[in-house]
Amino acid sequence: MYSKSSLGLLSATPSNWFMNSIAFWTFVLLGCMCIGGYFMFRKFLKVLPKADGKSKLDWQNYWVERSRPLWSDEMKAFLDQLVQPVPSPFRDIAKHSIAAEIGKIAVESHAPEVTREHCIRGYIVATPRRDNRFLISFLEKNGIDYSPYQHLIK
Repeated sequence: MYSKSSLGLLSATPSNWFMNSIAFWTFVLLGCMCIGGYFMFRKFLKVLPKADGKSKLDWQNYWVERSRPLWSDEMKAFLDQLVQPVPSPFRDIAKHSIAAEIGKIAVESHAPEVTREHCIRGYIVATPRRDNRFLISFLEKNGIDYSPYQHLIK
């Protein structure tokens, strides 16, 4: 009735390639969920209030809004140049946190406007320590003198 070749298609056990593909996609999806969960958890920690009642994001928004009138178009373009090495999916977030640090430095120094020195200092302070090697190479590549702020680079 049935030939030997048609019985292979009707067997009750799945083939090896099918089971291997299920295992592969399980690990890929599990890995993606772990990576996404890590970034969501980091964002969650930034939203938690600190001892003063404001979160890190609240302070960043405060300094950006407080320093908004101090920014000139030239300094905004310079900030765009500074965040250029950041990968594009993270560039807006990095730009906001660097702008907050620059704004904090400018406002606390009672400056009438944000200057290039404020931008360089804020960029160095806002850059995580693990990225200092890339920071130095980027500044040197663009001919930006960071020697007055060498003490800020750890």
